[in-house]
Amino acid sequence: ACTGIENIDEAITLLEQNNWDLVAAINGVIPQENGILQSEYGVETLHGPAYGPTSHSAAASSAPSSSSAFRHVVPSRQIVERQPRMLDFRVEYRDRNVDVVLEDSSSVGDIKHILENELQIPASKMLLKGWKTGDVDDSTVLKSLHLPKNNSLYVLTPDLPPPSSSHSGALQESLNQNFMLIVTHREVQREYNLNFSGSSTIQEVKRNVYDLTSIPVRHQLWEGWPSSATDDSMTLAVSGLTFPCHRLTVGRRSSPVQTREQSEEQCTDVHMVSDSDGDDFEDATEFGVDDGEMFGVASSALRKSPMMPENAENEGDALLQFTAEFSSRYGDCHPVYFIGSLEAAFQEAFYGKARDRKLLAIYLHHDESVLTNVFCSQMLCAESIVSYLSQNFITWAWDMTKEANRARFLTMCTRHFGSVVAQTIRTQKTDQFPLFLIIMGKRSSNEVLNVIQGNTTVDELMMRLMAAMEIFSAQQQEDIKDEDEREARENVKREQDEAYRISLEADRAKREAQEREMAEQFRLEQIRKEQEEEREAIRLSLEQSLPPEPKEESTESVSKLRIRTPSGEFFERRFLASSKLQVVFDFVASKGYPWEEYKLLGTFPRRDVTQLDPNKSLLEVKLYPQETLFLEAKE
Repeated sequence: ACTGIENIDEAITLLEQNNWDLVAAINGVIPQENGILQSEYGVETLHGPAYGPTSHSAAASSAPSSSSAFRHVVPSRQIVERQPRMLDFRVEYRDRNVDVVLEDSSSVGDIKHILENELQIPASKMLLKGWKTGDVDDSTVLKSLHLPKNNSLYVLTPDLPPPSSSHSGALQESLNQNFMLIVTHREVQREYNLNFSGSSTIQEVKRNVYDLTSIPVRHQLWEGWPSSATDDSMTLAVSGLTFPCHRLTVGRRSSPVQTREQSEEQCTDVHMVSDSDGDDFEDATEFGVDDGEMFGVASSALRKSPMMPENAENEGDALLQFTAEFSSRYGDCHPVYFIGSLEAAFQEAFYGKARDRKLLAIYLHHDESVLTNVFCSQMLCAESIVSYLSQNFITWAWDMTKEANRARFLTMCTRHFGSVVAQTIRTQKTDQFPLFLIIMGKRSSNEVLNVIQGNTTVDELMMRLMAAMEIFSAQQQEDIKDEDEREARENVKREQDEAYRISLEADRAKREAQEREMAEQFRLEQIRKEQEEEREAIRLSLEQSLPPEPKEESTESVSKLRIRTPSGEFFERRFLASSKLQVVFDFVASKGYPWEEYKLLGTFPRRDVTQLDPNKSLLEVKLYPQETLFLEAKE
């Protein structure tokens, strides 16, 4: 935490040189203005050089009477190379957290520049808050703030509107739409009608066009892309294309080497043009020989724009320039560099199906290394290496020449591989570049299998690539086996779930049918009860409304009727001969045989009495003085 040294071997070496005296070892590497002396009461900080004659005199003049209270240890190594102290920042913005790792010599503006790329927010719109010392400006150097190693900050954007849910809905709708791209191949005057979903990227379009036209992506010269389409990793939905149909034109670059005027004329296509501004390649004249001539490459090819712009807005554009500049320097036979961010390269290499995964090769270029031209022209561009990389690797590149690009890559490296790998790359000297990192994706992390330095041969490079492939192939076979077993388990689970769902559906249908049947039975029973109650009420009403039965000794004419039921029972009753036939019908109904359901039949002659006029008297219908009648259910 005091010195910024993370390499355990270097720390142990410093302690051994100072006889394992911690304060003396720290004095040897911390800034001189923060020298540390040890007293019997603790550790005291004195302003002045940490060691040497001046510190002795300063100590003597400042505390002559207490010289015995201080024991100053002079390190055995008088000149110690101080490693830069790294600071970790966790920056919060709305629902996102961004980790930034920077040297303490960087400024607050450098943090904003990194956040601008990560959050896609202009640095001028950011307010970086959370500093322990109050507000600071962009030019403030981090070292002057005396910050701890780990820090937490947050970003405010009062000038920007909050995210809109309706905008998210519209974006999701655009991602689900299909775009028709009418691509004209300029050289052969042929049109291709291509359908892409809104979630497809510009890079996918260019790769498909490569399959149709045989023009590699790095040699494609486009017209018609919207000005907002500044990144090949951008989806078509947000690129500004005209929906549902958009016209584009593609052609092949006439020459990989372009003059400054040609580059400026082709600036209309932001995807295809390399930035021609920048410092010329510095010649190594130490031996009185031009670098280009020494390594068999024309010096005019080296004195060109840098491999990568120093402050590119996004990694895709930077890699487009890198690829174009690499082709102009070393020819078209070179590895196919992945165009996009390092995260996108991870997705392409590691996160597909196990059978489709590849190793990731990261090429770190450095223009100031004397090994760069030999490595690129004789090894990296060798046909065997190019073929092997294209078949088995996703190759991603970065230029470490400029300090800003170097710091940016180290930040990415710390985030994805950890501080140990980042420190390993940080301690590499310029003449050890270029570097070739071989990365293998694992379930929980990304593992660096090999770091290949520039001082190697084609055979050694191929052997190390093949060794990495053997390790990867063994891991890939395990992943394929695990993936197949997982898919088999998921298939069995899906089949079981489907069978269980069908069984539940059948049980539910059966239960619903039973419930409907029971409900129908209950309803019919209710209707039957209501009908019986209604019939009983009618019967009682008719029974109460009947005239009294005349006595046998009545002086009036009396008709005696004997009625036989369908069950064979008989019941008798006397009626006045003058009574209407309706009275007989009511009497029969009061016994439970309504005339709407039963007919009353006479014997001699056989006739249906219910068909007679109910208002006629018994005497008129000849049911006097006595008669036997039969009840019969109507059909």
